[in-house]
This record gives sequence, structure tokens and C-alpha cells, in this order.
Amino acid sequence: MAPADQPRLIVVADAEALARSAAERVMARISAGPGRIAICLTGGSSPKQLYQLLGTETYRTRIPWPRVHWFIGDERFVPDSDPLNNMNVARAAFLDRDAPPSNIHPIPTTTGGPDESAAAYARELQSFYGADRLDPSKPLFDLVLMGAGPDGHTASLFPGYPALEDTDRWVVGVPKANVAPFVPRVTLTLPVLASCREMLFEIEGAGKRPVLTRLLNNENLPAARARSNGETVWLVDKAALPEDFRGGR
Repeated sequence: MAPADQPRLIVVADAEALARSAAERVMARISAGPGRIAICLTGGSSPKQLYQLLGTETYRTRIPWPRVHWFIGDERFVPDSDPLNNMNVARAAFLDRDAPPSNIHPIPTTTGGPDESAAAYARELQSFYGADRLDPSKPLFDLVLMGAGPDGHTASLFPGYPALEDTDRWVVGVPKANVAPFVPRVTLTLPVLASCREMLFEIEGAGKRPVLTRLLNNENLPAARARSNGETVWLVDKAALPEDFRGGR
């Protein structure tokens, strides 16, 4: 199935409602599949409240931990114990308590450089998927979580960067980020991120209003180009919504 022309826009009241809505969509995707489930997490500030919520009794007791696998869409090339490490944030918030260690799939950042890390993670993804080429009828992920940076980047796919145009590799190294922290990154490419049943963006707060305005105006930004081969959802709180926008549901 080809990506939809436009993502579905869902507007909620505030950051708390956004985290709850995102958590329920995570649970719905997990419940929809009777077998192995693959969820691709995201970094940055957007998902922190969601991750904390998934670590509460209300949600953690509903997750069938043995059959859910957790990946990450991009990583800062820093040690896994570094506070800047994206997977470290998710592990501390909810994964390490309940997820089997073999079901947590971080991007390696302890040896070599970003390119070697990217190649290693591509091999891990392909091993999990069972092939080195993506089949449009067989999504890699059940759910991919995403965010949108102030410059319109998503994952570590920055405007004008070569990684944005890579359609052959599954994972690529990014020598330097376009926004702080200015450290090397490793990121999944657009075709790999698209291989999912649902791609869920969380866009929260007045600070995201300028970039959301640009996205709603159909600017050619990485976050606008990231679409699922299944369903793409922009989950937005009212603070991020342009004042003159009257759409959404």
C-alpha cells in the first residue's frame, strides 16, 4: 500500500492528554497483533511523558512483555550510559523494569564510529525481519514513534542532509547534527521508517507551533516526508496548533 497523501491530524487538549492518547495507541497496536510485535521508539523531548506513563502500573501490567520488541529510530553517538542517549531515556523510564533484555534493541555506540554503528544496526534489523529487502506487504514495525524538531527534522534526518535521500541503506551515520546537541548521530532511513503499520508523531507545546505551521503548509521538510506505508498520525496538543487553524479531529 502506498503512503497516504496526508497524515491524519488528531488534536488533544494538552501535554497530559497527548501522552495518554499516545499510550493508548501504543497499547492498541500491541493488542492488534497476536504474535511478535515490533515498536520503534524515538528520542528527544517529545516522548518522555509517554515513556513515564508506560512505566506506570496502569500500562506496564497490560503489556505482554515477552512478545514485544523495542527498537529506536535514531541515536546520538554517545555511550549508552550518557543522559543524551535516546534509548537510555526509554530504558530508565519503562523498559528495564519489565522488558526481557533480548527484546531491547539499542543502536550500538561503544565501538567504531557512526557508520560502523549504522551497519551493525542494519544487520540486526534485517536479522529480525528475516530479509535484507523490505516487502511492502510485510511491515518491519507495528508502530514507529516520531517527533518533529524546530528545523523540521525527524529521527536524525535533517533538511538538506544526504541521509534524507538515501533509499538503499536501512541505517546511516550522520557526522554532525543540525541542532543541539551537535554530536554525531545514527538514523534509520525514510524507507525503513515507512515500513510500519502506523507512524505516530507527537507534536507538543507552543515551542513546536512554528514547525507545525510549516508542516501544515506542506513545506518540503523531513518530518513532512516521513510517512508510513500504512497509517500516519500527527498527534498534536492545542498549544502547538497555529491559532488560525481550524482543522483536526
